[in-house]
Amino acid sequence: MKKLFVVAVTALLVLTGCGSKSKDTPSASEPTVLKIAGLEGGYGNEGLEAVAKAFEETKGGTVKVELTLAKNITDVLRPQIQAGDVPDVIHLSIGAEGKLTDTMIAEKNIEEISDVVNLKIPGEEVTVKDKVLPGFLESIRTQPYADGKTYLMPQNYSPLGLFYNEGLFAEKGWTVPTTWDEMFALGDKAKAEGIALFTYPTTGYFDGFFSSLLNATAGPEVYAKLMNYDEAAWKLPEVKEAFDIVGKLATYTHQDTVAQANKEGFTKNQQLILDNKALFIPNGTWLTEEMKDAPRTDSFKWGFTAIPKTTKDAYSSTFTEEMYIPKGAKNIDIAKEFLAFMYSDKAVELLYTNGGAIQPTAKANSLIPADDEKHLFYSVYDNGAKANTVGFVAHDAVEGVDLTSPEGILYGTVNAVVSGQKTADQWYNEVVEAVAKFN
Repeated sequence: MKKLFVVAVTALLVLTGCGSKSKDTPSASEPTVLKIAGLEGGYGNEGLEAVAKAFEETKGGTVKVELTLAKNITDVLRPQIQAGDVPDVIHLSIGAEGKLTDTMIAEKNIEEISDVVNLKIPGEEVTVKDKVLPGFLESIRTQPYADGKTYLMPQNYSPLGLFYNEGLFAEKGWTVPTTWDEMFALGDKAKAEGIALFTYPTTGYFDGFFSSLLNATAGPEVYAKLMNYDEAAWKLPEVKEAFDIVGKLATYTHQDTVAQANKEGFTKNQQLILDNKALFIPNGTWLTEEMKDAPRTDSFKWGFTAIPKTTKDAYSSTFTEEMYIPKGAKNIDIAKEFLAFMYSDKAVELLYTNGGAIQPTAKANSLIPADDEKHLFYSVYDNGAKANTVGFVAHDAVEGVDLTSPEGILYGTVNAVVSGQKTADQWYNEVVEAVAKFN
C-alpha cells in the first residue's frame, strides 16, 4: 500500500507540474513577439506598418511584430533601454534629434550584422547584397568603426548632385560634362556668354558635394580612411587634388554667391540657375519643391547629374536613414530576417505606395513614374553614378576644433577660397592640421 501511495503522489506531482508549466509558459503555438521601434517621420507610419504585416505573413503566424513609432522616439526609448527593455530593431537615423543612434554607436551598443548582407531575402531567391545599390552597404554610416564590419542597414534614401537647366543646355547644344576637364571647358564657353559655371546655396552643401569629389579623386577605400581621421590619408596627393579642383572651380563661381550664401540669401543663389545666370548648383531632392513658386525662364526644365569624375567613377552623395539591432535584443535571428525583408520587392513597393519612401534598390527606382520629378533624381545611380554617404566616424569632440559644421574648417572655408581671401593650398593645410588634432 505504501508503494502504491508513493507512485500515486509522484503521478500527481507530475500532473501538477505539467499544469503549472502550461499556465506560466507560452505554448509552442504562441507567436514570438518582434519589437520594432522607430521615428514617426515624414514618410508616415503606414509603410512600415504594411511591411510588418507582410513579414508576419512570411513567417506563417509564428512571429508577431509589435511596432512603436513616435515623433519623440528617442525620449521614449532611452529610459526603456536603460531599464533593460530593449527593442529587437530600431529604425532611427544617425544624427536624428536626440542623437540616440549616435550614442549607441559611440558606446558600441549595436549588434554586428555583417551576415545580414549575405542573407537570402524571405520569399525571394536572392541575397541582400544582390538587391542593394552599389555603395550603400560599404559606407561609414553602415560600418561606423571603419573595421569592415556592418552594424547598420541603409533605409529610405535621397540623392544629392548637381542641378541645372536642361532647357538651356538643349538651346545651346551643350553636353552635360561627366569629367572635370569637360566641366571647366564648358565653364569657358559659358563665361563667354556671361554665364557663371557654378554657384552654391551655402557652404553647408559642400558636405555632400565634397564627399562625392573625394570619392572621385581618391576612391572609396581612401575616403573611408579620411572619414576615420587618418592623418596619412589626408596627406595623399589624390586628396589634395579635390581641394585643387574646388580652388579652380572658385574662379568659375558666380560673383554674388558668397554674399548670398547664408540663411537669408541662399534662395537667391538657387535662383541663379532658374535665371540662367549660373549653370550648376549642388543640392538635394528638396530643391524643386523649395523653388516651385520662383520665376524662371520660359524654357526652364530641371536637370540633375552626378559630381563629375576625375578618372573612373562619378559619385552622387546620398542621405539615408538607418535600421539596426541594439545589444540586448532578445530575438536577434528573427530581427536579422526582418532587416533582410526590408529589401524585398514586396516591402519596397509597400514603403513607396504608403508614404513615398525609396529604398536603395533598383526595384524602388523602377516604381517611380517617368513623368515624376523624383525619377530624374533617383535614376542618377541607374545611369552609372556610384552612391556615397556623408560623415565622419564617431569620435570624441576636440576642444576648439570645428571641422565639419557649415562654418567649420572643412566646409566653411570655401567662402574664403571663392572670395579670394584664402588659397586652396591654405585651406588644405588648415584641414590637415585640424585632422591631426583628432589623433
